[in-house]
Amino acid sequence: MPVTTEGKAKTIVGPTVVIDPEMCKGCNLCTYVCAPEVLIVSESLNHLGFHPAEYVGEGCTGCGVCFYTCPEPGAIIVYKPPRKSKK
Repeated sequence: MPVTTEGKAKTIVGPTVVIDPEMCKGCNLCTYVCAPEVLIVSESLNHLGFHPAEYVGEGCTGCGVCFYTCPEPGAIIVYKPPRKSKK
């Protein structure tokens, strides 16, 4: 499953989180509920002047709690590759 980030396509190997920093309002609810602690507060500001959440790049379990907690529709997308069948 290819994902496009900043004009570059990459294939997802494991679960991952994609956060649109321009849609994030900096409430940081996702960082509080992230059990594996793979979401952090960015030091940079978005166009609204908020410090958006940021994925550290590995360790996501694909649970989706951040997605369901986020009050901004579309700001967080959780990708979880399909399980491989046991044959």
